[in-house]
Amino acid sequence: MPKDVPAANATAHRHEALLSARAANIKQSAVRDVFEISMKPGLVSLAGGNPYLQSLPLARLAATAAAIIAEKGLEALQYGGGQGTLELRTQICEVMAAEGILDADPDNVVITAGSQSAQDVAAKVFCDPGDVILLEDPTYVGALNTFEAYQVDVQPVVVDEHGIVPSLLRERIAALQAEGKRIKLLYTIPNFNNPSGALLAPERRQEVVDICREANILVLEDNPYGLLKFDGVLPEPLRAANPEDVLYLGSFSKIFAPGLRIGWALVPAHLKQRYYLASEAVTLCPPTFNQLLVSTYLRDYDWHGQIDSYRAIYAERCAALLAALDEFMPDGVSWSRPEGGFFVWLTLPEGIDSYPLLHQGIDAGVVFVPGAAFSPTTGPSNKLRLAFSAVPPETLREGVKRLAPVLAEAIASHR
Repeated sequence: MPKDVPAANATAHRHEALLSARAANIKQSAVRDVFEISMKPGLVSLAGGNPYLQSLPLARLAATAAAIIAEKGLEALQYGGGQGTLELRTQICEVMAAEGILDADPDNVVITAGSQSAQDVAAKVFCDPGDVILLEDPTYVGALNTFEAYQVDVQPVVVDEHGIVPSLLRERIAALQAEGKRIKLLYTIPNFNNPSGALLAPERRQEVVDICREANILVLEDNPYGLLKFDGVLPEPLRAANPEDVLYLGSFSKIFAPGLRIGWALVPAHLKQRYYLASEAVTLCPPTFNQLLVSTYLRDYDWHGQIDSYRAIYAERCAALLAALDEFMPDGVSWSRPEGGFFVWLTLPEGIDSYPLLHQGIDAGVVFVPGAAFSPTTGPSNKLRLAFSAVPPETLREGVKRLAPVLAEAIASHR
């Protein structure tokens, strides 16, 4: 080994020198790490934001899948169009109509491998290294990982329990522009933000879009939970009245089945071709069999009724989690009270880092996701996320009962 090579590099493989600068920004998801931990027997997992698939008609779906292979196997197992089937794109427009978007054109819909792929394509199409994407703090960890992999400068905007604060968004944009930053996108989950569960207030929605339009910033609206409002009274999507200024992302992961990896982007017409070509360059074509299964589900099953079932199940589980928090949590802990979605967001007293408490929670038999995983900023977080969607009410209560002493001890030690 040459004398000028540091000893610390002695074990580095020579292929390390081939890695791109971008590769250094690709990180293991903290949520995925916790998922793997949560598989340990005996743990109550309040970590995973999984839909409750047991409520689906699985035996009937199995017969449907078999019939697709038997009757349409040559189509189902073959390459397909890069934009997705026309039938499914048309049906997706019907799904979006249920969400409040009434003018969607199937020609402007691009089928993607879940909304995660749609985020990836958006970053690729719109952002050069160093460009800014604004996003809520906290926000979806998968989006953070995707944007950072493209060497994007992710910048937080201030939120409260009602979502983005428009006046502070305007100030943030002005400050970044004064620094010479190029802001390309605002990524937002306005309905039941993952992880906070926040619902963007109706009176703020158009103002947020207007502020971005004035600054020539495209809004990237991610809405996987929009149909899962417990009372079924849905807020209007940002895209509904703003077809040119909002790129809208949807997914069947929360309203049908995440394992099919079928999502979509409703792209402004003047941007569709660029977006579609970039998507096709990644996946070539979305999986035809999966698309046919989703299309058959939307055509032949009562998917509206299934969403009603999901709403009732998740409302019951959210209520059970909130009741357990009321019963067991020590003084000094506060939490959100979501109207839909999958998550409750806990806040501990200032100065307490929730990350070390993860291991103490595991020792106590419960697992959660520390808040730092969801923030674009570095440093400790006094927040943590609890997921209720896949856990029965009695197990939710037991999980909180196990977690409460861990938090109480941390608060007492901090004081």
